[in-house]
Amino acid sequence: MTLSPITLVLGGARSGKSTFAEGLVSAEPGPWTYLATAEPGDDEMRARIAAHRARRGGTWETVEAPLDLADALSGAAEERPVLIDCLTLWLANLLAAERDLVAETAGLLQALEARRAPTVLVSNEVGLGIVPETPLGRRFRDDAGRLNQQLAAVAQRVVFVAAGLPLDLKRPE
Repeated sequence: MTLSPITLVLGGARSGKSTFAEGLVSAEPGPWTYLATAEPGDDEMRARIAAHRARRGGTWETVEAPLDLADALSGAAEERPVLIDCLTLWLANLLAAERDLVAETAGLLQALEARRAPTVLVSNEVGLGIVPETPLGRRFRDDAGRLNQQLAAVAQRVVFVAAGLPLDLKRPE
């Protein structure tokens, strides 16, 4: 299957969604661009980021975009497929920085619409678990759900990954 202009890959923690998304993008002619939203705030996160980079190998250009994702996407080479990993980390970064989520999401949607090469987005589906105990946790869950719904609406393909197995929720017609 040819890569859709916009593909959204959803799943839980350690579901295999990033590996699946990387496989989709790397099936296209390279080089590829990886927009990374994680911030290396501690040793454990630095190790996770290093493991992700090592798994991807050298054909990927990595661009760090913990907050200004729309600008990074707009600045990506127009002919290159792009992988954005992960939107829920981006959302957490925006919440921590007290950024305007509505404006940031609108900017991301505009940047996606302007792209001509395929873009694959990775996001956690956080609404399948328990109700978070704190107001911030519930806000994050709700905001992530709304973000995923908006992106799923514009994506031509949406895939849910569980236990490393992809399930197409939406396919191009």
